[in-house]
Amino acid sequence: MTVSDTNTGTPYYGSEKESLFFTEGVRAFLLFIGSLIAFLLFWEVGARAEWFTQGVPTALETIEELWWWVTHPFFNNGPNDLGIGWNLLISLRRVAIGYVLASLIAVPLGILMGISTVARNGFNPYVQLLKPISPLAWLPLGLYIFRDSELTGVFIIFISSIWPTLINTAFGVANVDKDYLDVAQTLGASRLRTIFKVIIPAALPNIVSGLRISMGIAWLVIVAAEMLLGTGLGYFIWNEWNNLYIPNILVAIFIIGVVGLILDSIFAAVEKFVAFGRNS
Repeated sequence: MTVSDTNTGTPYYGSEKESLFFTEGVRAFLLFIGSLIAFLLFWEVGARAEWFTQGVPTALETIEELWWWVTHPFFNNGPNDLGIGWNLLISLRRVAIGYVLASLIAVPLGILMGISTVARNGFNPYVQLLKPISPLAWLPLGLYIFRDSELTGVFIIFISSIWPTLINTAFGVANVDKDYLDVAQTLGASRLRTIFKVIIPAALPNIVSGLRISMGIAWLVIVAAEMLLGTGLGYFIWNEWNNLYIPNILVAIFIIGVVGLILDSIFAAVEKFVAFGRNS
């Protein structure tokens, strides 16, 4: 609906122009900023007024600690006194190695299970038996077998992140549109060529979705596992708890969340890229 200007007679699109400043993205951003400010104010006032448990730091104290650790990330005063940057890199290294090893096994095995009913029925009992086991239940066994904290951390990531990728890959391959397979067969494509040119590209969104879930689980698990491994962000949190210094624990939690958000955003972008217009 338009309104004519009384002097020029030209249409006035005021409501449409104003709405440009309040798009869904702008409203979401304003909601985020507003809720963040409200949370920080509540935290600051509550800590100063002792509404919480005694010893809870204020928001300003925690932000000051965060700034110090971010500006001094790579000092090294011994294995029990590393900068947050070194601990982050150690955790990321363990996650990367375990995650890549799990993916190298999960994707081919998932393709096999999706293609072959015999393989699916033969391997599915192992998947259903091992998938529900808590990753931390493997920690004592890993320490006993490997006698090395680094290998144990990699093993925990491997055993916990393999299942989402395996299951999603098998599901995606098994549910490829039959018309694609019929066309490939009509054109005389070999079985191997059909797998690489038809089945894998069609199942790629499901595969990437499984990889995304596996990365989230790997990053979730490593922090808990590292509390007993001697280095990494998990051990940093445990060490600060032993020192009863809560601000540093909150700093580590914030950094873990930010890194997890970045990793998930990367996989979300890849997942969108391989969607082949499914969301359109």
